[in-house]
Amino acid sequence: MRSRITLAREGGEPYLVDMARTVLTVVGILLALWLIFGFVIPALFATLKFLLIIAIIAAGVVAAITVVGKMSR
Repeated sequence: MRSRITLAREGGEPYLVDMARTVLTVVGILLALWLIFGFVIPALFATLKFLLIIAIIAAGVVAAITVVGKMSR
């Protein structure tokens, strides 16, 4: 007796192939969403937050240098 997988691969039961394709599509979409919301978006926000902190520090340094330069005249 042949297994169901062999029959599906040989075209004996095409609905199994369609069902497997649908399940793999859903799993792929879920994996892509998990990847985007779990890794890409948090990494992007962490990078932007880091750059914002660097920009604030740089603006503070420029302001301090400007104030000290104007006071020394």
